[in-house]
Amino acid sequence: MKTFKILNIFLLFFIALSHAQVNIIPRPMEVSIGDGFYELNNKTAIVSDEISRNQADYLAAILDDAFGTKTKIKQKGRGIVLKINPEMKTSLGNEGYYLTTSKKQVLIEASSNTGLFYGIQSLRQLLPSDFEFSKQLNKKVLIPQVEITDKPRFGWRSFMLDESRHFKGSQVVKNLLDQMALLKMNVFHWHLTDDQGWRIEIKKYPNLTKVGGYREDTQSVRKSDERYGYPHQGFYTQEEIKDIIAYAEERQILIVPEIEMPGHAMAAIASYPWLGILGANTKVPEFFGKLDDSFNIADPKVYQFLTDVLEEVFELFPGNVVHIGGDEVMFDVWKNSEMIQNKIKEEGLSSPADLQIFFTNQMSSFMESKNHRMMGWNEILGANVHEWQEDADVEVEQKLAKSAIVHFWKGNVDLINEAVTNGYDIVNSLHSMTYLDYNYKNLPLSKAYSFDPIPEGVDEKYHDKILGSGCQMWSEWIPTVQQMNNQVFPRIAAYAEVGWTSKVNKDYEVFKESLNKYKKRWELSGIEYHKDFK
Repeated sequence: MKTFKILNIFLLFFIALSHAQVNIIPRPMEVSIGDGFYELNNKTAIVSDEISRNQADYLAAILDDAFGTKTKIKQKGRGIVLKINPEMKTSLGNEGYYLTTSKKQVLIEASSNTGLFYGIQSLRQLLPSDFEFSKQLNKKVLIPQVEITDKPRFGWRSFMLDESRHFKGSQVVKNLLDQMALLKMNVFHWHLTDDQGWRIEIKKYPNLTKVGGYREDTQSVRKSDERYGYPHQGFYTQEEIKDIIAYAEERQILIVPEIEMPGHAMAAIASYPWLGILGANTKVPEFFGKLDDSFNIADPKVYQFLTDVLEEVFELFPGNVVHIGGDEVMFDVWKNSEMIQNKIKEEGLSSPADLQIFFTNQMSSFMESKNHRMMGWNEILGANVHEWQEDADVEVEQKLAKSAIVHFWKGNVDLINEAVTNGYDIVNSLHSMTYLDYNYKNLPLSKAYSFDPIPEGVDEKYHDKILGSGCQMWSEWIPTVQQMNNQVFPRIAAYAEVGWTSKVNKDYEVFKESLNKYKKRWELSGIEYHKDFK
């Protein structure tokens, strides 16, 4: 009898443990839990066909590291079964998956390799937090018996890294891509050019990195002349970018590069002064903020330069979306430029804001001719967002090309409503809710989690025009990786759930419970996350 009671207690302990282990971020659409287990050990094989072989190799590499032995991949039998089922696309789309575990096998089924990949990420989170960090040949893991049916709410789930202000390097980027993948985020928005640095090699214009990739010093305190006292430099060669793109593709992540125009161009102008309207600055700025000069878009040579740059960008990045920034152009300089004013008259335009939209549409047409699509911050609409300009309320006559993706960072629901009713696709990254450089007092974890990319007041018939959301790691005042990680983690997990989990399934208390287990992974990965979160 005593032995029987002990066995019962032992069984109840493992049943309770199995319930506790189903703490997946982002929270799945449907989860049911049974009472049995699947035993994962060094003899466990992966079952796949040639179509799913890349996912099998990816999972095998994880198991190899955990057990310290080679995982067998076979086409038939039991084990962890990866199955492509095209018929599932109707119900779960391209990114959804079905994951079930029994005493005999684990089955991950999806309509595509992307869905299989996300099923693997959920399987990883069913395992102990230290499973991938402790190599042990004879360890055994009991995976709880579960049935998970899952798909994302939005197709665009983005994290942005600004490397123009502070360059981080390939390994840091790859580490971030790994964290994005586990959280099922699928767009890496890579901010590569701005006033304070040009970080992408363009072979036709080598000075962009030779000059634009280096600054003599860096402003260290807001609204101050204080400097760090040493130079900052760095850029990615095209070969390094290709390597990172391949790494992202393996993790089902699309990289969207941002090449700023027509403003935020001082690093390029320092490299080739003829690009600017003023063209007076031959050094990359050491300070941050809204700077006066911009590309002289009235000069045909500048247009040629920008299309040359984009041609090389198109060759590098396999995705068809390129972000052009388009924000915070200082029109006062445009008003005083004879060339700009003549261009406005020649094109029959009314204002600098109209000229910016005219130029933006030129870029959009060029991209479309090359089978690409333009994306930009919401200033590209020409709407009332230039509040620092004297002519903020000037009526803008030009209309943005309908193919553009509008990336909202500022503005109220009326601006979003106007955009979607006029047919634009948008990504919502409202700064007060998604900017990771903001401190935790102004943007606590709970506030990040509460963000809804579809604001109240947007008619339901336009909900599909909102592609999703992004969270942004601007780096002006965040020079080190440790500081960056403290700002990104744990809020990135909240944004992952914002992008993936349906509104009815979101629960902040459940999320925090899952996060308590998840943060062990960050600790073992050497990520110094912000611990005092609310």
